[in-house]
Amino acid sequence: MSSEFLPIAIVGIGCRLPGGCNSPHSFWRLLEAGGDAVALTPDDRWNLDKFYSPDQVRLGKTQSKWGGYVDGIDRFDPQLFGISPREAACMDPQQRMLLETAYRATEDAGVPIESIAGQSVSVHVGISSIDHSVALLSSEDPGVIGPYSHTGGSSSIAANRISYCFDLRGESVAVDTACSSSLIATHLACQSLQDRSNTMALAGGVNALLLPDFFVAFSQLGV
Repeated sequence: MSSEFLPIAIVGIGCRLPGGCNSPHSFWRLLEAGGDAVALTPDDRWNLDKFYSPDQVRLGKTQSKWGGYVDGIDRFDPQLFGISPREAACMDPQQRMLLETAYRATEDAGVPIESIAGQSVSVHVGISSIDHSVALLSSEDPGVIGPYSHTGGSSSIAANRISYCFDLRGESVAVDTACSSSLIATHLACQSLQDRSNTMALAGGVNALLLPDFFVAFSQLGV
């Protein structure tokens, strides 16, 4: 590879963000209006009455009842990606959102998925949360664990599934460096584009807090 850095163009963006921002344009409108996407923890995540306790730290309790929550993370069209309903039911919502936003990013770029299939396009994903995997694999009934339980919650599959579904042949990497995960994923994507064999890269990040456990853990830490 030449020591000379090649110019990089951002040609498409996809996003699903708190505050109902499901496009770059809606996110920009939120910022322009000085909007606030932080809200009370919704009932479909976890029970505030059971786990929330303000003021001093208490065992088994969280001091925070707020968060930036993405709407409708339980909704997904598996047929669009050639995934069976049975497998989709075991997929971490983070994997689902990544697939959807990757698809939207290619649409935004005006690049049909079929046109990059089989090409050296890399995928770099920042991901840290493991709530879904914890909930699925720590069930009291091992009988609920099936063939898709592990792949549905594995962080590595978050990137690999995009590569597989879209038939992308470049490197496929999931990165966990905590709060900097998405930034490092983008950095790695830029590095991959300096290799002239790579024609394009998909870079992104995802975070979905589904359980109260990690809220409680951070509260005990004083964070």
